Amino acid sequence: MAYLKVERDDEIVQIMIDRADKLNAMNLDVMDEFISVLDTLERDSSKVIIITGSGQKAFSAGADIEYMNSIGSTEAEKYALRGHEVLNKIEKLEKPVISAINGYALGGGCELALSSDIRFASPNAQLGQPEVTLGICPGWGGTQRLLRIIGPARAKDLIFTGRKISADEAFSMGLVNKIFPSENLLSETRSYAKLIARNSTFAIGISKNLVNKGMDANLDTGLKLEIYSWSLCFSTKDRQERMKAFVEKK
Repeated sequence: MAYLKVERDDEIVQIMIDRADKLNAMNLDVMDEFISVLDTLERDSSKVIIITGSGQKAFSAGADIEYMNSIGSTEAEKYALRGHEVLNKIEKLEKPVISAINGYALGGGCELALSSDIRFASPNAQLGQPEVTLGICPGWGGTQRLLRIIGPARAKDLIFTGRKISADEAFSMGLVNKIFPSENLLSETRSYAKLIARNSTFAIGISKNLVNKGMDANLDTGLKLEIYSWSLCFSTKDRQERMKAFVEKK
């Protein structure tokens, strides 16, 4: 991997975008590497995935503006499709994904964080969708995921103004879950990941899918999906062992 550093600590996998000189902007090569890594993670024994950026300045400054400056609408569509492929894989991965936002998360970088399940930030983090300042709209899911997380009014505020918001403001609107000191961001994120990893991989995966599907389904459909999924959990050996251990300990 030329642009991603992948480290494994037991059942926790950390993916670090390693382009600090470019504020960890994501060009086509970065996205190709992401797809390769995510394809592997779909099949391996990892339980929780952490995504972060190298250096102290940026999680990811988003898409590669130098590249975008040189392309037309046909190439732009292909670039957007590639971005969506990466972020859809993250969102649909049947394992929790946590973004540790250690600086700028702008444009595609913010959209990368939005595709994660949990978002932690350092105090110096800045998030935003500044695409309109460059004459384009968000193109990697920002118009859709942002409104589902913080609501349409706040999403329009960030998208229409293109302004950058602090970690504190992002926390106040529910865009990030917690803020940790910069020096503790990754260690706290890993501790949280280990808390998740103790639980049932199957149950967490099916719960993630239910929450994601529920955002686009009516309540009746979502509840029926939950009943089916809940009963399906009773067919697993993991459920049998965990309940037996709980009862015997009690």
